[in-house]
Order: sequence, then C-alpha cells, then structure tokens
Amino acid sequence: ACAPRERTIVVLSTNDMHAKIQHFPRLAAAVEACRDTVPDALLVDAGDRWTGNAYVDKTAVPGKPVIELMNRLRYDVATLGNHEFDHGQAFLGRMIDSMDFEVVCANVLSDTCTFPQLPAATIVERGGVKIGFVGAVTNYEGPGHPAGNAASFAGLEFPDPQAEAIRRAEELRGRVDVLVLLSHMGDDRDEELLGRTRLFDLVIGGHTHVLRDTVVNGTLLTQTGKDLRYVGVTEIRLRGGKVQAADFRLVPLDGYGPDAGFAAEVERYYASPELNRPVGAFAATMDKQGLANWMAAAVADEADAEVGFYHIGGVRLDSIAAGGVGVARVYDLEPFGTQVARMEMTPAEMRRMIVTKYNEPTREGHRIDLVSTTPYAILVDAEDRAFDVRFPELREDRRYKVAVSDYVYRNYHDLHCTEGEITGEKVADILIGELREDSPLEADNAPRQKVVRTEAKKF
Repeated sequence: ACAPRERTIVVLSTNDMHAKIQHFPRLAAAVEACRDTVPDALLVDAGDRWTGNAYVDKTAVPGKPVIELMNRLRYDVATLGNHEFDHGQAFLGRMIDSMDFEVVCANVLSDTCTFPQLPAATIVERGGVKIGFVGAVTNYEGPGHPAGNAASFAGLEFPDPQAEAIRRAEELRGRVDVLVLLSHMGDDRDEELLGRTRLFDLVIGGHTHVLRDTVVNGTLLTQTGKDLRYVGVTEIRLRGGKVQAADFRLVPLDGYGPDAGFAAEVERYYASPELNRPVGAFAATMDKQGLANWMAAAVADEADAEVGFYHIGGVRLDSIAAGGVGVARVYDLEPFGTQVARMEMTPAEMRRMIVTKYNEPTREGHRIDLVSTTPYAILVDAEDRAFDVRFPELREDRRYKVAVSDYVYRNYHDLHCTEGEITGEKVADILIGELREDSPLEADNAPRQKVVRTEAKKF
C-alpha cells in the first residue's frame, strides 16, 4: 500500500519592524537564502510596519519606503498593527492600495470610502497545500480601538479580536489544510485566545515586542521581538493533508551579510542632509528615564507650566549617546507629531489621573506611566492597586498650570482639568529648538517618581 504523502510548508515571519529599514538588507539576504532551498516559502508580517524611523516617517509619503521594500521582497500576507493608523485611516486606505501583498483583519469594520473594508482572511496555495490566514488587531488599549489617537479610528469599529478570529477560523477551517492567525493583539492575549480554541495550527504574533516560541493548548505561538532583529522560521509538516507537527526557530539577522541591491536602496532613503545634520549635542548619554525627564520639562517650558507630564510610551528610544544629535534622532525619539496641551489642575485631579492610569488592566497599567517634573509617589496595596499619590512639592489647596502631550489630553480616561487646550506646538520641534539653543544639554537621568507598597487607606 502507498503511504500518505508528506509535505513541509515553511512560513517566514516578521512583526513590529517599526520602519527599521536599515535591517532590511540582512532580512532580504536571509529570505533569499531560504527561497534557494524552499522556493515556495511564505513571507508574512504581523503589523506595525512604520513609525519609529525618521527616514521612513518624514518622507513625502510617510511609510512608503517600508512598503516599497516589502513589495520588492515579495511579502505574501500581512495584518494591521495599531501604528498603521498613525497617519489616519484615509492615509492607511491609500497605502493599502500600494501594497502588493494581501492585508487581512477580521475585527476592523468600515463602511466608508476613505477606508475600504478589508478581507478578514485569505487562502494561499503552495504545492497543493491550502494555507488560510486570519488577521486580528488589538482593541484593548483604546478602549474599543487600537492604541493611538481616537480621531484616527473615528467611524471604524473594532469588535472583540479574539471572538472575531475564532468566528472566521470556524468558517475557514474546513476549506484549508493549515490555518494561521496573524495577530497584533500581544502574546498575553494570544494565550487567552489559545485557551479558548484549538482551531489554529499556528499563531504569528506581534504588539508586545517579545521573543516567543511556545506551545499553548497544542498550538504553536510565536513572535520575533521588534525592529527586524530576527526573522521567524516555522516548518509545518503534513501527512495526508493533516498537520503532524509545527516547529519554530528565531534566526538572528546579524548573521547574514546584507543583500547589495537592498542595501543600495536603503542608502538612497538615508541620503537626507536635512535629517543627518547635527543640530546640537548631549554632554552625556541620556537613558530612557533621562529622555522622559527632558520631554516632560520641555513641554512644561513651552507651555509656561509649573508641572509637566510625559507618558513613557511616547518615549520611543531607550537612550541617546553623548555627542552630536541630528534631526533624525529627535524624530526617532518622538515620531508621532505629538503636540503640547496645557491646562490647569489641582493635585487631587492629578492624583485621580495617575491612579486611574496605574490601575488600568492594560500593558500601560501597573507601572509609572506618567513621568513628571514634580516628584510623586504612587501608593499601592498588596494586590498592586493604586489608592493614593503623594506630591511632596505641591500644595493641595491650589491649582497649577500643567502641560502634557496631546495624546494624554485626548486619550487618558480620567483626566479632569479646567482651561484645557492643545497649543499646536509639536514636541519634536521644541526638542530640536532646545538642542539648537542650549547645547550641550546636560543629562538628568534621575527618576522623580516611585511606587510604594503599603496598607491601603482612604484619601
């Protein structure tokens, strides 16, 4: 008797590249090396393709260099990340038209012409094997939409990504040999999903910037970190049209010499005198805390405020070394076009904002999210629930002029203030101005905020 035929499908994956096109030549070399052995290998991405590199984000068409490189490398399928919406849904709708690969997402609903409805899933055939891809994007941080300014999502609906992924998987399962979820929910949410279903053979994840190679409830869960440091390689073995096993490995891209053609293309994108010219200097290296301190002080100075706050998620670099600092480096630090907002707040209103943010059941919760020019201590109980904030340098009986980013002003759920407004001044421009006028800038890397665990008391 003839034994059932065995076949192997190879899926190469990336996620959260955040416009780090400087690593694309090595990715290209790795992908082409795989295709030399496995010509039918699939190449997919799990979202957040731009925002994080001035040479991509400050071009005439933001994000276009990433898409041109992905098209050239022949990506097959991708899903949406939250940062795909950073320039608005109308812009994203136009950009999707320029993508030669299929973009799928099961939990974004649109009835507008500015953002045409995306397919929830697609089927790709390789060597007689049908591989189904379902896409899903986070809606947890909004809430109700991906992380980002609420205005970018107006008119769109983002139903429960886990429920929609399962629903689409049930529709697709009988039509395919292999079923893959491209998820931009985060590995914690992916684990929740896999606790509810075994419909998928593979989950390729993103959003949380971690390295994952785990089997959850019988399904392989993967993620390749961020910034194109790795490419994921998944081998799926089938016999008689049934999946027998799935194996994953992370391949570091620094082990490959850059592809010459892609390197020349990237060099062309980077040839920008305006972005490359230093505008000032740091006297010493600033770490992430120091950069956050600088940004909080800068928005306060610009708004003539007594207190400045800056959210740590808006600080997009871990450090900037001592020496000359160019415009591109500042835009890498603040790539969102964030503006300054000013208002008046009492310590009680600041306390309410900080406590609510700390207690959020999201990745932005249970950490010091708001770095400030004024010291404060968050008091938390044994279950890590914040119940008070102490401000040693503020008086409870007065109002203060406060400055924040417009992201905080628009999106934080329990922000109460008076005379609030967005000034129109961009944070990146303010930082560049300070570099030009006050260099070399001294580094202030000392934290002013802390979390103190103590017995809960009413305040």
